[in-house]
Amino acid sequence: MKKVVGLLLLLVFAASLAAQGLYMPRNIKAAYDKGTRSLKGVPGVEYWQNKGVYDISVRVDPLSKIVTGSETIVYTNNSPDTLKELVIRFVNNLHKPEAPRYDYFSSDFLTEGLKIKTLSIDRFIYKTDGSNWGTVSPIELAKSILPGQQVQVKIEWSYPLSKESDREGQIDPQTFFCAYAYPRISVYDDYNGWDQLQHLGRQEFYNDFNDYNLKVQAPKNYVVWATGTLQNAEEVLSADALKRFKSSFTATEIVPVATAEQMKQGFITAQNEWNTWHFTADNITDVTFALSSQYVWDAGSIMVDSVSGRRVSMQAAYKEGAADFKQYVNWGKYCLQWFSSKWPGVPYPYTTMTAIQGFADMEYPMMVNDASIEDLKDSRLTLDHEVAHTYFPFYMGTNETRYAFMDEGWATAFEYLIGIEENGKTYADSAFKALRVERYINDPSAEQDQPIISMSSQLSGVGYGNNAYVKPALAYLALKDLLGDALFKKALHQYMTNWNGKHPIPWDFFYLFNTATQQNLSWFWNNWFFSNHYIDLKVKQMDANTVQVENVGGFAIPFYVKMVWTDGSERSTHYSPVVWKGTQSINIKTSTNKKIKSIVIDGGIFMDATPDDNHLLL
Repeated sequence: MKKVVGLLLLLVFAASLAAQGLYMPRNIKAAYDKGTRSLKGVPGVEYWQNKGVYDISVRVDPLSKIVTGSETIVYTNNSPDTLKELVIRFVNNLHKPEAPRYDYFSSDFLTEGLKIKTLSIDRFIYKTDGSNWGTVSPIELAKSILPGQQVQVKIEWSYPLSKESDREGQIDPQTFFCAYAYPRISVYDDYNGWDQLQHLGRQEFYNDFNDYNLKVQAPKNYVVWATGTLQNAEEVLSADALKRFKSSFTATEIVPVATAEQMKQGFITAQNEWNTWHFTADNITDVTFALSSQYVWDAGSIMVDSVSGRRVSMQAAYKEGAADFKQYVNWGKYCLQWFSSKWPGVPYPYTTMTAIQGFADMEYPMMVNDASIEDLKDSRLTLDHEVAHTYFPFYMGTNETRYAFMDEGWATAFEYLIGIEENGKTYADSAFKALRVERYINDPSAEQDQPIISMSSQLSGVGYGNNAYVKPALAYLALKDLLGDALFKKALHQYMTNWNGKHPIPWDFFYLFNTATQQNLSWFWNNWFFSNHYIDLKVKQMDANTVQVENVGGFAIPFYVKMVWTDGSERSTHYSPVVWKGTQSINIKTSTNKKIKSIVIDGGIFMDATPDDNHLLL
């Protein structure tokens, strides 16, 4: 009988989720109606996603700065739909002069873009014209792909590496970061169909979870670093370098796999005219690689899973003399272990993490491309932020193009939390406010107050940056305060477990947290994600024994009320965001046997738009 009652209560709770009062676009609603997604926040019984198996061979010519390649993609249509076209995505066509872009770029940014030499789908050969390819290009199929069917796509291509870029291209004449270096099949999903949004250079990415077999040809004395596990170190490294490289997998200290002098003298790679570096990675959203004939190469390892004892290789490649990158292996080991054990508290899921000194401050699966920064604390927080992206969007395949807050907001929140451990709370609060919050809260323009749920692809200027990074990070930290660490982590882990290797959307996150906490948090979601609120509290005296704290801006934030009495004693009381549920003001009793002198309200990192009305002298 108890089991029956429990089941009935669960069903009643699940039914209540259906009436939570969250705005839902028609295409998203249709996905829930079809059963591909569940109002419990988990993948529905009809959930599906497509997959590609990529076999890629590329060659980088350091003299011409041309990347040439060929690939075979075995693409499986797991959807219930018959596909009459394939949509091919090549991000680096952003460099073509006629490509739409979010901002002005100099002439050094421009290239001829992608040239397709051959394209065939199941042996049907397509005519190609490189001038017609954008960052996204649909191809009408000669034969439709039925549900459950596979097709084999073969492409040969080439493109030039841009002189001036951010996420990819030429770092210097002998160093190249080759992100998005291969044509890929765009995502076909259950709520939008084909993802045909052009890449404009600002919004980030949305990819399927694929398996990759990557081979990179580079001249001798060029080291290649890439997403995945290097399969043929014995073939591409000299005997001494191989010994050092292998020892780094268990080393607790930094192993100098390649010094600047060793690179200069040609002591690191096999001395073939060209070496082929072979990497593999499965069930991951992208692969990328970098190569250099002059970068220093450090490596070490760290245990990320105390249960299995599994270790991860942490590597760094950089110009000699970069003071911050000399510490990147140790910094990286610390953050890999911290993210694995603290927040989010999920063991780092991959074999390696490689940091390349570049210019993007950008994340890729198992790799980051960071600029060298003189301020070492700032540099370390940059690394922390980019490595945090391992979980959002790579562990969970969020749609960064449309909903950037689903990954940038989390990475920004984790950046703050690990910063407390690394630098102390005083510095972490100060840095977070200075680097993240101040520009948002001190700018009263309308762009700042757009709802977080607004599609990132529709935002521009300051509206994009703060909707993607600052406001959602504050929302997640406010939710952590509201729920408490234990319940917040329980819900977060359930969310990550259910959507690992899949494609959650914002409503999946909202509903899963409701289910995991057994609370209807729709008031919080509406307050933070669907409103035009901002942060602004105000304190005013009501009578001799009562003050009122008014939530002028509307966001449900945590805050402290500090009372000071005339005898010098004081008390600081913490208020959870829950106090704002259903109200925009609260009354606080001040009466004691002592006379009160002053009252101050302080949101900490939740900076106030009008701080002058946050204190009273009585």
